[in-house]
Amino acid sequence: MERVPDEGGAHVRQLPEVDVVIAVHDEARPIERATASALRNARNVRVTVVAHGIDEASVAGRLGTLADDERVRILELRDGIASPAGPFNLGLDEATGRFTSVLGSDDELEAGAIDSWLALADRASADAVIARLRHAGGRAVPTPPARPLRSRHLHPVRDRLAYRSAPLGLVSREHFGDVRFAVGLPSGEDLPYVTRVWYSGRPVAYDRRGPAYLIHGGAGRVTQTARAIAAEFAAVDSVLSDPAFAGLPRAQRESLVVKLVRVQLFGAVSNRSSTDSWTIEERGALAAAAARLLATAPGAERVLSRADRALLDAILDGGVPTPRLIDLSHRRRRRVSFDALVPRDLSRVLSVDGPLRFSAASALALR
Repeated sequence: MERVPDEGGAHVRQLPEVDVVIAVHDEARPIERATASALRNARNVRVTVVAHGIDEASVAGRLGTLADDERVRILELRDGIASPAGPFNLGLDEATGRFTSVLGSDDELEAGAIDSWLALADRASADAVIARLRHAGGRAVPTPPARPLRSRHLHPVRDRLAYRSAPLGLVSREHFGDVRFAVGLPSGEDLPYVTRVWYSGRPVAYDRRGPAYLIHGGAGRVTQTARAIAAEFAAVDSVLSDPAFAGLPRAQRESLVVKLVRVQLFGAVSNRSSTDSWTIEERGALAAAAARLLATAPGAERVLSRADRALLDAILDGGVPTPRLIDLSHRRRRRVSFDALVPRDLSRVLSVDGPLRFSAASALALR
């Protein structure tokens, strides 16, 4: 643990092992819950609450006595941009700990979560630790659908790391201190960040059984807001245009593209289940996004299920009626059907990212 003297050298204080960053844009958020949960650890943790577009005093008032805790600091940012990238990046800029961690203002950590992450990082010599996720109501979140029992030296393809889209857990400041959330994006600012970390080749660990990161369903969360297709895929374009992506081995590019198709592309359809949500322009933008994805990793779609391929074909063909597009989106979510479990290309039936092994890994991740 590094020790630094205060002014005059009269007192010696410890630098934190972990800098936790919480971004808040509304004083109605329960930031006192998130802040207190991060401090329920034996290891040395500092919490930086970034007041984004609101007064520091109002945040301090919400924190109450926590605002006086020497382990808590409040920073103020007024950048006029409706994105958490700015405040998260400010917190990362001001971090001095061995690891950084981000925490949603609506969310919280189970007691001892950071202690558990640090212990695993030390045992596994890991530069990133993936937290176990659970909804506050009790339901587990099966991402990433890694190999059963695997907790150390995770592989970006074999452990399907792309399906963890947020850097929740620990990230080494030594190795990733220059990585920041993407600015200028209306959503998905964490997607380029995690892509850099998961596909870096540095050791990644997964705390599969430790105290969880608890997700609360606070009203008005930015991630729940539907946007125009072009805006929604800006983060995907940022990843695909990154020279680091082009330099990845083919298998890694394919694994990432398959995830982006399943989650981002198909999610754009499932989030717009009304025909009123679709115009000719939006259908064209969706088809263009699909074509860009497939062009970066030709053949990646061969691992997709028959149901997924039917939806992908409809997305690419702007002439398919919108009601048919929506119906195919519903059909692909019938997880136990033959079409959902078998790829059109039978040579890919046992692929790591094929529907059978992917579904099995997801089910096991819930245990």
